[in-house]
Formats: sequence, C-alpha cells, structure tokens
Amino acid sequence: MDRRSWMVGASIETTLELWASSLREVKARIRPLFSQERVAASAGLFLDGLLGAERRKTGWMRAEAAGDPGPWRQQAILGRGRWEADALRDIVRDYVVEHLAAEDAVLVIDETGFLKQGKASCGVGRQYTGSAGKITNCQIGVFASYVSRHGHAFIDRALYLPKRWTDDPARMAAAHVPAGTTFATKPAMALSMIERAIGASVPFGWVAADSVYGVGNVEMALRRAGKGYVLGVNATASFNSWIGKPEVAGTAEDIAQALDPAAWHRLSAGRGTKGERLHDWAYLELADLEADEFRPGAKGLWTRGLLIRRHIADGEMAYFTTWCPAGTPIETLVAVEGHRWAIEDSFETAKNELGLTHNETRSWHGWHRHVSLVMLAFAMMAVIRHHANQPTPQKTSTARRTRQTSSAGRSKRSAA
Repeated sequence: MDRRSWMVGASIETTLELWASSLREVKARIRPLFSQERVAASAGLFLDGLLGAERRKTGWMRAEAAGDPGPWRQQAILGRGRWEADALRDIVRDYVVEHLAAEDAVLVIDETGFLKQGKASCGVGRQYTGSAGKITNCQIGVFASYVSRHGHAFIDRALYLPKRWTDDPARMAAAHVPAGTTFATKPAMALSMIERAIGASVPFGWVAADSVYGVGNVEMALRRAGKGYVLGVNATASFNSWIGKPEVAGTAEDIAQALDPAAWHRLSAGRGTKGERLHDWAYLELADLEADEFRPGAKGLWTRGLLIRRHIADGEMAYFTTWCPAGTPIETLVAVEGHRWAIEDSFETAKNELGLTHNETRSWHGWHRHVSLVMLAFAMMAVIRHHANQPTPQKTSTARRTRQTSSAGRSKRSAA
C-alpha cells in the first residue's frame, strides 16, 4: 500500500471526504484514552504528523507540522503522559475488524527490526534482523497483521526482549519495563497475540507465519481453536504419514527431493507488484484426524500435511506444516501462504510513509505507544482504501423517479 493507491476507484473529492471523516472517527475513538483535552489534542496532532508528507517523522518535524515551538508536547505523548498503549492496541484491532472483517481472513505473524545506535533503547542489542539481512544493533518487534479480501492492517505488536535484558533488573528498570516482565520467545509472543485475537472474537480462519513460528505450541493452540494454519518449518523438520495416507517419512528436504515430477504444480501465491507470484508447489496429506481430538464436541475431519514451495529460477525450497479441513485443495493452502506478503508490504509502508522506525524514545512505554499510533495511522489508511475501492452504487436521478411515479399514477387512473 502506498500513497498512490489510496485513491484507486474513487474521485479526489470522495477520497478527501473519506480522509476527513476517517480522521475525525479515529480521533474520537482514542479520546477516552486521555484524561485531559490538551493531551488528547496533542495525540491527534501526533497522528496528523504521522500521516503528513514529511519523510522523517522526528519529534521536531512533527512539532513543526503541528505548529508547536518545539518537540516537547510530541515527546510527552510517548513518555511523560499517562495512558495505556495496550488500550490503543485494542482500539486499533476493533477498528480493523469493524471495517475489514471476513471469516476466512488470515492472521499473519512476522517480525521486523528497528536499527538503533547505543545500548539504552529498550530491547536493543546485536541480533539478527531480516530488515538488514544480518546481525546488527537493533530492536525486534513481533507483529500480527489481519489480512482479508477487504484489506490488511496490523492488530497487535510486542517488543522482543533478549535474555541479556530480562536477566538485568537494573537495565529493565531504567527502560521502565513493567515489573514482572520475563523472557519470552518469539513463538510465545506470537501465541499470546493469537490468544488475544481469539479472546476478542476476531474472525479469522487461518494463521500464516515463517519458520520461526512453526513450533508445536503454536500448532496445538490453533488446532484446539479450530483454526487452519500454514507455518514455515526448517528443511530438517521430520514428517511421517499415518495409516490411510501414502507412505512418507523423513526430513522435509529429503521428502521433497524424492517427489515424483508429477507431484509439482505451478501455482500463483497471489499478485504482486511484478505480476503473479508463481512457484512450483507440492502438497502431501499426512494424516486425517477428528476435530474432537483437540476440541471436545467439535465435528469434522481435519488433515495434517506438508506443503513445499520450489523457486522456479533456482530451485530453492521452502517448507510448511499445514492443518486444514479435510478436502482443502492445494490452491487454498498456497493462497494462505501467499497472504504473508501483506505484512511485508505493511512493514515497508509503515516504515517509509508513517515513521514506524522513527521512534526517538528509549523506554518500553515509548516504543509501544509510538508503534501503536503508527498502527492506528496504517489502519485508517487501509480502511480509507477499502471504502474508496467500493463500487459506487447506481443512483436513480430525481427526474427519472418523477417520471416513474407519474407513469405509475397514470396507469392506476387508467385501470380505474
């Protein structure tokens, strides 16, 4: 999503009206978070700054856009002010669901890096981030994005704290990390996000994620919840089929290498900026299980499987453990996996357009507040785009309605 796509399918006048009404709506939604009107007004100006044309969303630039003499009010929103970032997160989630909900939506889990200098920013350290493609000094944020046929937007986030942080009480206190916060793996953080979404009755049918999150705890939780999944796994992950399915045993890589050429199908995982994202895919059903084995009282047969993606140009493989209603075609699983591009697009847009990585605070609260405000800005854009792309209902002109009414009246008089 970028600025050029915001007005697709709608006139400039309609889009400007959508912008104005949407901005009023989201500001009204967040107003109860703040005890004082002036703080709420500053938060609204902060949001305006994120949505503004400035490429760098620093405190000084946001302050200049807001007409403030300095960045102090902007900084107070992230630091000194008293309001709950998690309450804003929930407002964003509810707003996204209200406008973009679909029962077959996909909850996509992924992470991104925030490059930093120094050692004071909460959670910072030398760690691998795909954003830079290397180990570097950064923070890592884990995110959940809601992806449906209506659009996509972030609905949850969490800051990853390495053990060298959670094992250092003085460092945790200096960054204002809430008391009692302990080390959590990225899959554990993802599981908490999934459980929050389920607890809030967010409608979705699937979860998609890369190999960091394809672990047993996440799989079992989704089976118990009756949700399908396409989760990445490593090449060394072991798979075995059960009675009634073709015999399969070994690592994902070995199974893929032994497949008959006829097992591969060239399919699109969705349309990207350069056209259809075509790969070769193979899908192996490994076991059929009754739903009530995981959810007492549930009915239906579900299938555990292995999905394999092969790059057309270089043959590079990727592997996914799957769980879906029996009879689900490979095309559906490929489409679910393809929904992961949406969160990558979201990261790019949020960083380039909305200042996701321009947070200048060092505290736990500052990170979560800044990121949650960016999530709100992104969600507003997604909702505007969705409504702007809706087909315009055909209107019957006043003259035509008048003619139709007059004609009907004449017909009744003639019949009489």
